[in-house]
Amino acid sequence: MRIELEVRDYECDVQGIVNNAVYLQYLEHARHKFLLSKNIDFVELSKQNKDLVIREAHYTYNKALKPNDQFHIDTKVHFEGNAKLIFEQNIYRGEEHILAGRITGACVDFSSNKIFRISEIVGPNFLEN
Repeated sequence: MRIELEVRDYECDVQGIVNNAVYLQYLEHARHKFLLSKNIDFVELSKQNKDLVIREAHYTYNKALKPNDQFHIDTKVHFEGNAKLIFEQNIYRGEEHILAGRITGACVDFSSNKIFRISEIVGPNFLEN
């Protein structure tokens, strides 16, 4: 899935580039949009004491975004085992590769504090584009 965004001035630091922590917010927004496109709503899951949480995150910064830059985020996902979602995410300004991210999410039932199977919340067509 691809989403298009634009850098806002207040997202930049004193160096005039996007602050490194803001990229994580961009990626989170893209993951949320991906999940919503698959009819997975964090608010509804939370009401059932089920949450998708980040277990690991790895980022490689290649270039910096600047104010008013137009960019897009590509998000792909696959399963690892029964309880992990692996998000492969890339940020591009045009064709220029800005950042690569690999984020591992786990499904946690907070009423029991245990991990649960992804199949409990995703449909059979979840991995299809």
